[in-house]
Amino acid sequence: MIQYYIKKDGQMESLPQAEAGCWINISPPFTNEELEEVSATYDIPLDFLTDSLDVDERSRYEKEEDVRLIVINAPIKNDFQSEIASNYVTIPIGIILTVDHIVTISSHGNVVLNSFVKNAVKHFDPSNECQFVLKIFEQTVFHYLRCLKQLNLKRNLIEQELYDSSRSKDLKELLSIEKSLVFFVNSLSSNELLKMKMKRTDFLRIQQDEDLTDFFEDIIIDNSQALEMANVYTNILNGTMDAYSSIISNNLNKVIQRLTLVTIILMVPTLVASFFGMNVPVPFEKTNSAFLFIIIVSAVISLLIVWYFQRKRMF
Repeated sequence: MIQYYIKKDGQMESLPQAEAGCWINISPPFTNEELEEVSATYDIPLDFLTDSLDVDERSRYEKEEDVRLIVINAPIKNDFQSEIASNYVTIPIGIILTVDHIVTISSHGNVVLNSFVKNAVKHFDPSNECQFVLKIFEQTVFHYLRCLKQLNLKRNLIEQELYDSSRSKDLKELLSIEKSLVFFVNSLSSNELLKMKMKRTDFLRIQQDEDLTDFFEDIIIDNSQALEMANVYTNILNGTMDAYSSIISNNLNKVIQRLTLVTIILMVPTLVASFFGMNVPVPFEKTNSAFLFIIIVSAVISLLIVWYFQRKRMF
């Protein structure tokens, strides 16, 4: 689906066809024929469009004649239904700067670009391509931060449930959060390197604009903070997983130990009864008190063993 937008009176408006200074947004569903048509119409290298659809594409920038490509990774909700699937994954967003237009393309619908379509972002204009690119960068970082807060909140809720009972379902959910954080750390690191290189090479040609330069530096700082948060949450989660693994293992050892002690204690009456059940004289067998004698002996020995175990703090 190819859509054309322009901003008028502070609101995004859809256009029936492209015009100078408009934003061209390519989102699913679309066909290869449509991509080839866009490539031929706006003189865009076809690989600029197709490379942005590869979910494993790294953050980078490239220039070919008057066309510039920027690929940046953004988080989206993972729709794959599985107990151990990550809550979020990251996908590339292709930003293509031509002489007259700015083109964005993504293999999945994402909140970052939708926020511009829905007028949820203020103070931007697609006709100002440099400002628009920086706004996309800014919204990408903000969405990372929102996702990180949601993951951390979910982690805290799962930890509280694990204090009461160690269920495998909760541990699987922690594993899903850990996978999401790994995706975030890798993508934020790649995005940070991209932005640092763009700033150093002045890829957006904003060196002479002090306001945009300061804005770009703020975005880089926010990206670094998001990366630091992702690393901190990852370390906390790794420590939590290790701690709960140790707790579960320790609880299992205690259960096995107690069952072993109970088995030893219950073995005493069986041993005594088996001993006197052989062809040996039994005390008080002529007074019909032999059975009571065996019970008392078994109970006394069992109580002595219990007292010994309690003294050694094995119970």
